[in-house]
Amino acid sequence: MIELNKFELRRLIDTPMKSEEFYAKVYELVAEIPRGRVATYGQIAFMLGRPQCPRWVGQALRHAPADAQLPCHRVVNIQGRIAPCWAAQRDLLVKEGVIFKENGCVNLKKHLWQIFV
Repeated sequence: MIELNKFELRRLIDTPMKSEEFYAKVYELVAEIPRGRVATYGQIAFMLGRPQCPRWVGQALRHAPADAQLPCHRVVNIQGRIAPCWAAQRDLLVKEGVIFKENGCVNLKKHLWQIFV
């Protein structure tokens, strides 16, 4: 488990980062999400030292190179909702064994990627 004290976390947050660098780090991290698991935009932002930037994660994924073959379908919002205009996302997750609740959200208790365990 990775632990940061408040001073180390503040240093990470205050370190300037260019969007290209942030995007590259998002792609590296998303590539690590295992089959059958999901991560949230906020979780990825936090793991990259930018807890205030979940929308920036979404922007990075929106601009991901098609040839990168990233498992972008494994990234959902904090409630487990999938992208509203990407119908294939649900099918891809179901094929990996991800279970959805009655309200259409991913069952995060069962499928959230626990990288810091």
